[in-house]
Amino acid sequence: MKTFTQKLVVDKKHTALELGSGNLDVFATPAMIAMMENTALKAIDDLKSGFSTVGIEINVKHLKASKIGEEVTCIAILTKHEKKLYEFEITVTDSTGDVIGSATHKRVAVEIEKFMKR
Repeated sequence: MKTFTQKLVVDKKHTALELGSGNLDVFATPAMIAMMENTALKAIDDLKSGFSTVGIEINVKHLKASKIGEEVTCIAILTKHEKKLYEFEITVTDSTGDVIGSATHKRVAVEIEKFMKR
């Protein structure tokens, strides 16, 4: 199974207060979701020239808060690939190894030029 891992140090710009999804200076769910999708995107390495992928579904659990300065790690595991469809299991952990979020995510390959004309 193909995997990709990346890390992020939570900054003010990643907080619920800054993104408007809450009123606390903690890692925002929308920021975590963006990190999850980006990690899955970077796990895909078999696209032909002129193609990209778009997210079509994500089911997320945000289990624990993370403060500014906390380093979080996201791991996306490609669990299924059929034709244009890519499916992932994604986990985000904090520096103590606690799971702060998990998701299943689907992406589909699209021809960029055709897709952008729609």
